Amino acid sequence: MTTIKASCPTCGEVELTPADVALMVCSHAPLSYYAFDCPTCRELVKKPADDHVVSLLVSGGVPASVWEVPGEALEAKDGPRLSYDDLLDFALQLGTTDLLAAAAGASART
Repeated sequence: MTTIKASCPTCGEVELTPADVALMVCSHAPLSYYAFDCPTCRELVKKPADDHVVSLLVSGGVPASVWEVPGEALEAKDGPRLSYDDLLDFALQLGTTDLLAAAAGASART
């Protein structure tokens, strides 16, 4: 069986099997990563996976799960950042006027 050597930030070098490693390959390559539960400290370790790491893990028998990053996440954002006050105002507004719930309730009654 293939042995994969990886490093845990707490325990140092650990040995894993392909079944111990989750490889997540993203359509936007910089977001690809691999993860494993450290066999010593049981902490989840997540590390970036460039093309070289992906090919090494796949050749070692780790199955790759492909995921798509939504296009909206990569769009340039214009305007000021949301503040905590903006978020609080939004949450309070949801509590007083929930138009979506009102519309759903109205359609359910008809």
